Amino acid sequence: MENIRNFSIIAHIDHGKSTLADRLIQHTGIVNIRMFKDQFLDNMDIERERGITIKSQAIALPYQAKNGQHYTLNLIDTPGHVDFSYEVSRSLASCEGVLLVIDAAQGVQAQTLANLYMAMEHDLAVIPVINKIDLPSADVDRVLEQMAAELDLDPDEHLKCSAKEGIGIEDILEAICERIPPPQGNPDNPLAALIFDAHYDAFRGTIIHCRIFEGRLKSGDTIRFMSNHATYKVEEVGHFMMTREKRNALSAGEVGYIIAGVKTVSDVRIGDTMTVDNRPCAKPLPGFKDVKPVVFASIYPIASDDYEDLAVSLEKYKLNDASFIYEKDSSVALGQGFRCGFLGLLHLDIVQERLEREYDLSIILSIPSVRYRFTLKDGEVADIDNPAYYPDPASIAQSEEPYIRASMMLPDRYLGNVMKLCMEKRGVNSNMHYLSPGRVELMYEMPLSEVIYDFYDRFKSVTQGYGSFDYDLIDYRESNLVLMDILVNGVKVDALSQIVHRDRARARAVLACDRLKEEIPRQMFKIAIQGAIGGEIIARSTISPFRKDVIAKCYGGDITRKRKLLEKQKKGKKRMKMIGNVSIPQSAFISVLKSDTD
Repeated sequence: MENIRNFSIIAHIDHGKSTLADRLIQHTGIVNIRMFKDQFLDNMDIERERGITIKSQAIALPYQAKNGQHYTLNLIDTPGHVDFSYEVSRSLASCEGVLLVIDAAQGVQAQTLANLYMAMEHDLAVIPVINKIDLPSADVDRVLEQMAAELDLDPDEHLKCSAKEGIGIEDILEAICERIPPPQGNPDNPLAALIFDAHYDAFRGTIIHCRIFEGRLKSGDTIRFMSNHATYKVEEVGHFMMTREKRNALSAGEVGYIIAGVKTVSDVRIGDTMTVDNRPCAKPLPGFKDVKPVVFASIYPIASDDYEDLAVSLEKYKLNDASFIYEKDSSVALGQGFRCGFLGLLHLDIVQERLEREYDLSIILSIPSVRYRFTLKDGEVADIDNPAYYPDPASIAQSEEPYIRASMMLPDRYLGNVMKLCMEKRGVNSNMHYLSPGRVELMYEMPLSEVIYDFYDRFKSVTQGYGSFDYDLIDYRESNLVLMDILVNGVKVDALSQIVHRDRARARAVLACDRLKEEIPRQMFKIAIQGAIGGEIIARSTISPFRKDVIAKCYGGDITRKRKLLEKQKKGKKRMKMIGNVSIPQSAFISVLKSDTD
């Protein structure tokens, strides 16, 4: 155990975590040049395409230090985006130390602070690493000032490196061995292992990723999950090397995988404690804090026959993404589906894409929403995240929506544009202070519903990518909320209903009507697309019908003959409209989901 080090790499998005992990893997020599590829630990296509890490990944690196000792370095590479901060918190629970990576050109960003505080909560050793020192725009002295002022870290303890060029990698490996403490625990104690991740394998069942805190585990042992007391016989244990490598046993302080023939996916819970059935530990290990989703949307299969496949796929997906929650839901327009909770819009986007790619599903999402709070006149308080359950307007005494405290760091030249954007999004109580010359931190309190719509994309645009954004939920505040319905040919489409602030209702309704007009195919009769609040129509678009020229055969003659033919056509159109059924294509639902800046 003295020669084991468990550590994570944490940083703001795009500060070079995955590149640094690549260099550490190459330097320790566990992968040859022919097998190596960039973003080595990012094993999903979607991660490579977008250049972001979505899943934490573990790998064991053998390393011989300058003092001649042989070490096993268990590395966990973590995501940087705020939507995947739950992945980071789970990884940190399995470590004794972290590498805090800071971009030499961009300096300390919002997520750098958030991740550092998370590491401090777990009482981990922190090694600050200033990356990208080879860039022409690198300013190490400015970053050191920020480290001292904003992070309260000793600038003398920092390490410089360029992960891209491979500069300073040896120093980082030596610092990991010297400055991160070895794991504690006794191999002779009863087994206590924390499940920090898992994934489903079609041939082997559920593969559990765990950190052993106490005791020893070998194949043939019978394990027990402490949350539901399910027992399984261990078939295989091992380490995460370049691939899974089988071992005889896992001992206290080690990170590895367990295969125990777990076919029932719902039996495994991330954050649960595993122990040996015949000699259990006294109490479970402290798990992870419960995740609170902030964005809600419903997922429906495009073909109703695929409902069962969607249910099975969501259960398997949940195993690989513990921050994702779902429950059954139904819609008049879209049939049976599931109401899902996400940590943000990027999380929603990734879940949708992974379900379509990995499980070969064709799905459709409803409009994202947040959880609103309504106090009724009889004193009952209802938390509503689905517009279908919006209470009777006459019974509402007070309506409230969640507010967040947004922390934005940006160069001061973009300050005016960002403040204007925040004011548009009903931001209040602004607070600002200069972190260093030319760099400002801006604090705003804003409704969460405004932020999930298109705020992040527009913020990145107005700051030209130099701004960073992080937020915390603070409280619920009174707001004038209404239910906005979309009617197509006089029929309400429940999947397009939204709970919105009254001041925003008309703009949203006009946008939705215009988008639907572009997507819904023309019929033989006129189609009215309307936005409504209760019985009040606030927006309308009309799709013109196909029209046959019935008076083409009338050359000259009395006008009454033409009028008679047109009146006859009008009656036919009217009758057709009453019995006509407008089918709304999937692209129409997706077009309404897009922000007005797309």
